[in-house]
Amino acid sequence: MSNIVLFEEKQVRRVWHAKKWYFVVSDVVQILTDSANIIDYLKKLRRRDPSLAEGWGQIVTPLLVETPGGRQKLNCADAEGLLRIIQSIPSPKAEPFKRWLAR
Repeated sequence: MSNIVLFEEKQVRRVWHAKKWYFVVSDVVQILTDSANIIDYLKKLRRRDPSLAEGWGQIVTPLLVETPGGRQKLNCADAEGLLRIIQSIPSPKAEPFKRWLAR
């Protein structure tokens, strides 16, 4: 199975962990927002949504992911966690992404 999947020709990295796929949060946020600074966007997102910030540790799991620079720990979320994050992102791409994720 591939560790990279495509949504509208954009790559989303994923990791098989605890018998399910976990997706790299920054990849998903980049696709949905086209933000130039994903780390800053995620900080602002958690500030805007206190319940997301409060549950962040349960939603996101740092996992080792293959990157061009070697394996690195990146924040990942399973489908349920991604849906919670996507819920807080105002993006016209959110609904198509949710349908893609459900497949």
